[in-house]
Parts: sequence; structure tokens; C-alpha cells
Amino acid sequence: MAATALTVLVDADACPVKEEIYKVALRHGAEVVIVSNSPIRIPAHPLIRRVLVSDAFDAADDWIAEAATPRCAVITGDILLADRCLKAGARVLAPSGKPFEAASIGAAIATRAIMADLRAGMDGITGGPPPFSKADRSRFLQALDRVLVTLAR
Repeated sequence: MAATALTVLVDADACPVKEEIYKVALRHGAEVVIVSNSPIRIPAHPLIRRVLVSDAFDAADDWIAEAATPRCAVITGDILLADRCLKAGARVLAPSGKPFEAASIGAAIATRAIMADLRAGMDGITGGPPPFSKADRSRFLQALDRVLVTLAR
């Protein structure tokens, strides 16, 4: 990673917007780094590379957090990773296009802990996020474009 280049770091194992990331990042000339615990097919392009980490707990998160800089956009749905990347000065987006921000990450972490406690007490009753929609993809495309425009300034 060049120190002055725009970079998009992707927590890729469960990322539903990889194709959208390639589209927007390449339009801006940003490098895309796909970080995963398992092999993921990536397009053959000089600005796109894959980093395969071990299957150790949080190996991908640790790699991304260490690589994050103020010239990076990080794509993750992991609130704790988002917090680490924000502390490194990176801009962080969820795959839904929702930005993680320093002013609200503490509340997001607290909500995550409360929800984990509630789920633990529900004896296996679980829910998940709503299905990923076309509107989510559109919101993500716009949000990533805004972040890369801001970082390029």
C-alpha cells in the first residue's frame, strides 16, 4: 500500500457489496484490498489484491486494523473493528452504506453488548438482519463514492 494512495480495505468474508466496491473504487483509482480467512475470487486488476489471513479468531480484523490509515476507507459490519479503524483515522462504512463515526461508535458498541446479552437469554431464539435490498446497494454506492471523494481532497 502506497502511503499517499487511496485504499479501500474490505472485511470480505461476509461482505455482500464486493462488486459495488470494485466499481466505485476503480472509478476513483483507489486500491482495493480484500481481506479474508478463505480464498475469495477477485477480478484480475492491478488495483485489486487479496490478502488471505489465517483462520485464527479475529485474524482478518487484526490485519485490517493494523493497515488502516487516514487515507483508507474500511468496509465492515463489525462494530468492534470499525472502532479500531476509526481510532486509526480511517473512514468506515457498513455494507448498508451507514457510516461508523467517532461520535456514535460508543453507543453502537453498547447496543451490541446489550443485544448479545438479550440473545444469550433467549435460549436459541435468534434473528438476523433483514435481507440485503436494492436500496441498501444503492445507499452503499453513494456512501462509498462520497467517502472516496472526501479522502481524495
